Parts: sequence; structure tokens; C-alpha cells
Amino acid sequence: MANHIVLVAFFLLTCYCLSAASAPPNAHTAGLDRIGVNWGTMTSHPINPAIIVDMLQANGIRKVKLFDANPWTMTALGGTHIETMVAIPNDQLSQISTDYSYAKKWISNNVTRYFYDHKVKIRYVAVGNEPFLKSYNDMYINSTFPALKNIQKALDEAGLGTVIKATVPLNADVYNSPNNNPVPSAGEFRLDIRQIMHKIVHYLNHTGAPFVVNIYPFLSLYQNPHFPIDFAFFDGTDKPIIDKGVKYTNVFDANFDMLVWSLKKAGVPNMKIIVGEVGWPTDGDKNANIQNARRFYDGFLQKIAKKVGTPKRPGGMEVYLFGLIDENQKSILPGNFERHWGLFTYDGRPKFAMDLTGTGKDQYLEGAKGVEHLPAQWCVSKKAAEERYYDLPNSINYACQMTDCTALGYNSSCNGLSLLGNASYAFNMYFQMHDQDVRACNFNGLAIITEENPSTHECLFPVQIISGSQKKEAVVFGAPLLVLLISLIYHILV
Repeated sequence: MANHIVLVAFFLLTCYCLSAASAPPNAHTAGLDRIGVNWGTMTSHPINPAIIVDMLQANGIRKVKLFDANPWTMTALGGTHIETMVAIPNDQLSQISTDYSYAKKWISNNVTRYFYDHKVKIRYVAVGNEPFLKSYNDMYINSTFPALKNIQKALDEAGLGTVIKATVPLNADVYNSPNNNPVPSAGEFRLDIRQIMHKIVHYLNHTGAPFVVNIYPFLSLYQNPHFPIDFAFFDGTDKPIIDKGVKYTNVFDANFDMLVWSLKKAGVPNMKIIVGEVGWPTDGDKNANIQNARRFYDGFLQKIAKKVGTPKRPGGMEVYLFGLIDENQKSILPGNFERHWGLFTYDGRPKFAMDLTGTGKDQYLEGAKGVEHLPAQWCVSKKAAEERYYDLPNSINYACQMTDCTALGYNSSCNGLSLLGNASYAFNMYFQMHDQDVRACNFNGLAIITEENPSTHECLFPVQIISGSQKKEAVVFGAPLLVLLISLIYHILV
């Protein structure tokens, strides 16, 4: 009898595993082969990558672009058929450019191992990330191209060079047009890097790798107070750009075609282009909000779905949306909005209705399942703290130096709070950052823990999640049925 039960249990276990591994993509999001997402992990409390991968699959997302090759993330992607671009951080470019043995080791540890042993569908290796940004002051100008060649050589020697290509994701600031003729056809690679850019694009073209460019219409609006706001979106403008008889009604098309012209002038007119990053933030600036983000994505995704391309490159376009989840530890040097690019909140909830198929459906993406939060409690300023108003600024500044207070910034979602409200927000963010440790809610007696939610309609006082890095799942698949079956087998055999 026991043997029969064991056989039944094994049969059920096998059926469960096969059904989980072969589950079809969501029917509502089929056909998203040209849309991927950037999966950044600069957050204090990361969601378990297995949960993120489930969320990607539930939404039919089949491409991800990473910013490293974190083992936890890579393992979670194994066997999923999600096309992956792994990345080498900028701080490793120098060593890879001068030490080929290190390049080979990097490929062995971060590409070959996962491609073969874990069945991760790696298609690209990103050599650095925007290494020629003007703000880097030529820090990577001499190491990027040699590092690119060493990585592609290591891929070739590993027998992967025909299926995995090395490339360099670059910001759109690597090309421009003259101030006196700001049209796409006048575009060329920046004069200070033109020589090295010509070498890189010819090399990429030779190896069959794409040019990966990051284009941000939001930044065009953010950096220029006179920029026509409608030109940042896709629903028409009364101030189009006319270039050689071609009408441009949005800055994305104009910027993309400026790259097309730059590649043509560099001698590689038909080189494949992938948009590595494109998106819109939802907080941290007057133009960074849910309404504008939805307006941008609605227009952009319809454009991608229709495969209209641009005037110089009509047809389908491969793009990676930026980004997947808000990252509360990103640098805010460019602006407070840097921590609010996510399609999903810090705990994996979709921010607004969004149809990845571009057919105009008013529906929300599938959120993360299985994310656990800390208890529903907050750290707020005591009412009596108002009498010690002179102590509040220092306490607020201290809290905000240690956590994320970007929502309190000018024209941000929590900007309208009172002094005590500002203090409560700062205190709570510090408290949540420290996993609700009671010692993190004192601030010289100005703060108190409460179970009454202080959030307003405009301003969310978050409750932090239990970090995936703190809670390693004891059960690989995390499924109650699987636990039950294994337990049943164990007790029968023992």
C-alpha cells in the first residue's frame, strides 16, 4: 500500500513541476517579442528574484536587461526562456581592458556557467553602462573599446560568439547636432569621442552586435525649461520639426533618427539599433507623475505595436522599458526622479493601467505575488514635537541622509505636507529602512510608533517589505502542494 502511495505522490509531483515549467504566457500579453524591461536592483529591500521572474512571465515579458550578473537573479532566470542581457559594471572595465585572462574568467563565471548549467537564455553582454557620459569626464574613454573586444573574444573562444554578442549601452548624448541646425539630419557623433565611436560602431557592425542607445524624452523636458511639453509625447504637437521635408512630431523619433544619421556618416548605415532604455518617472519632479507616465507609455506602446518605426527607420523596433521597479538607493545627482522610474512600486504593485500590447486596453499589469510586508505600523512625529520645532530640521535632515525622502522634494507627491508631516514622513522612511527597529523611532523623543496610517490621498507613507535577501526560501518552488508531496513521501519512506 505504501509503495502505491509513493508512486501516486511522485506522479503528482512530476505533473506539478511540468505544469509549472511549461505554463503558457498570459494570453492578454502575447506577441511582446520586441518589448523588454530593465531590471535594476539598487534597492535596500529587494524582492525575491523568483517572485520577479513569475511577475515577468505573468505579464508576457520575455526580455530583460540587467546591470550586473548577480547570481541570485541569474539563477532565477534559469529555464524561463526570458531573453537576457547581462552587464559588466563600469568599475570593471579597466581590468577587463588590460587583462584578457580576467575577461575570460568573467565570461566563464557569469555567462558560460548560466548559459549551460542553468539554461539562462543570454543573448547580449553589456560592456559597461553609458561609459561616455559627459559627467564621467572621460573616465572610461580608454578602457571601453579594449574591454568590448576582450569580452567578444572570450565569448568566441567559449563557443558562444555566434549566439551571444558583446555591446555597449550608450546614452543619447554620444551624438548631437549643431545649435544653429538642431535637426536629425545634422546629427553626428560628439566631436570629442567621434574617433573612438567610429571604431566601436565598425567593430560592432563586424561582429553582428547591435548599437544600444538610451533615449529619454523626459530628460529633454527636464533639462530645458523652454522645451515644448507636447513634443515629449506621441499625441501630436503644434511645434513639429521639419527636416528635409520630413515632419517630426515627437522628440523620440527625432533623437532616434539623429542616431541613424550619425551611423550613416560613420559608414554603417544599416546597423541594427536597440533602444536599451526608455521610460518616464512618476515622482521627484513637476513633470514626473502618474498622469504623464501613463500618457507617455500609452503613446509609445501603441507606436511599438503598430511597427511604424521612425521616418528614417520604418518598421519594428526592439526596446527595453526603464525600469521595472522603483530603486530607493539610486543616485539622485541627476534629480530626485531617479528613484521613481519603475513601472511597479517598491513592493511590486503596478502604478497605473498599462497595456503592453499597445492595443489601448485599460488594464493593470499583474503585480508581484507573495511579497510580505512588515507589520502595519509607522513612525511619526509626536504632536508635542511642534513645541520643539527648532529641533525638527536637524532630525529631518539626519533621517533623510540615511533613507529616501525624494517624495518630499519640490513639486513631488509629498511636497504639500506640514512641518510635522515632513518630520513624520522622514521619520517613517528611516524607521522602515531599519526594518521597524524600535530604536529607529526616537529622534530625541520627537517620534512615536503608531498603527494609524498617516498616508494622505497624494502622499504614501510606505510599510517596508520583508527583504528577499533576508528571507531565503526553504522550499525551492515555494508551493504548498510541493511541500505536502515531499513531506508525504518522506514520512512514508521513513
